[in-house]
Amino acid sequence: MRPALLRLVRRLARICGLAGHCRAGLPEALQASPWLNGVWRDLEPQAVWDCHAHLAGLGDGANSGIQVARRLSSPLHPILFAQYLSYINAACLEDFIGPVDENYVQRLLGQMRDLPSGVKLMLLAFDHFHDDSGHPQPEASTFHVPDAYARRLAAAYPQFFEWVASIHPYRPDAVDRLEEAAASGARAVKWLPAAQNIDPVDARCRVFYAALARLDLPLIIHCGKEQAVHNDKLHYGNPLLLRPALEAGARVVVAHCASFGEDADLDDGGRTRKSSFHLFARLMEDAAWKGRLFGDISAITLRNRKPEILKTLLQREDWHARLLNGSDYPLPGILPIISPASLARAGLLPEGAVADLKTLRAYNPLYFDLALKRNLNWQGARFSPQVFTTRSFFCKPPA
Repeated sequence: MRPALLRLVRRLARICGLAGHCRAGLPEALQASPWLNGVWRDLEPQAVWDCHAHLAGLGDGANSGIQVARRLSSPLHPILFAQYLSYINAACLEDFIGPVDENYVQRLLGQMRDLPSGVKLMLLAFDHFHDDSGHPQPEASTFHVPDAYARRLAAAYPQFFEWVASIHPYRPDAVDRLEEAAASGARAVKWLPAAQNIDPVDARCRVFYAALARLDLPLIIHCGKEQAVHNDKLHYGNPLLLRPALEAGARVVVAHCASFGEDADLDDGGRTRKSSFHLFARLMEDAAWKGRLFGDISAITLRNRKPEILKTLLQREDWHARLLNGSDYPLPGILPIISPASLARAGLLPEGAVADLKTLRAYNPLYFDLALKRNLNWQGARFSPQVFTTRSFFCKPPA
């Protein structure tokens, strides 16, 4: 898609209330907001790493290597087209001139500069869909963000970014690439099984898990339903399929705590279906996986998540040491999908915080996501500070 068309679509989305008026810097009125002043209470900024931030673009940047499926960038596929546009729109590109890829990064940098020094984003690479023989299939891939691009940005802006590799385990050179990524500073590996054709119980994955354990590199894996995927691989997101990874000694982070969708209960032979979160909770309750199984809390405040799940996560203080904060950026910048007012009506957010949070989102969606989660409250239960101090999980000191 041409950038001019993208900017036109964004303007239309803003008129329809689907995209906000993007602003830079923080207004003076927010500086005194009690809802923002409490964000950093009991937090050391240097310990705060957002572990789930996406890179996006159109592949028009200088050697970004980003590839986007035609069905995502064509009005002939309106649903997928709208989904990807909403992703790109969060970068407020009508105010920029030049390549979309570079403007996306500049928008990220602007938001990071509003945060206290030391806070970092972990930028996610995203490997191709591979066939069962381990060969990349670009035409079947939803999008592709090369490891090299995420690594290059982290090297260029080390004060703001870390990077997460994405390596398909069916590749013949998968373990070699994993070792190279670890040596190049990757903090984790990201998989979205349904979009990449990764069966977590495949024998090739078990070899990869052993290498992850040896290198002490966490795996961030999407579990539960994935709305951007339309194929017959959705069952690969079942949390119960993670047992081989845990048995191999790998540290596994379940993206979004599997908070959306349902899967077959493999423990009863698949005769019944349970919510994906229910199956994730079953694994969390298994004492064998303490110290290996974790969840990230990105996307848990989206409208399509049930409030009961958010209430459970807030109240399970015994889980908080195993929960990791991530924003799922750019999703916090997409107006319809997160509603502070709805969360307040559900009793999860103080009414007085709504206006300031909505204002903050117009200026800095990253800061908005953090402030929103720091202000969540259910019957006195809040996320403890350790949920947000994630650096120690991804940056362990040498043994």
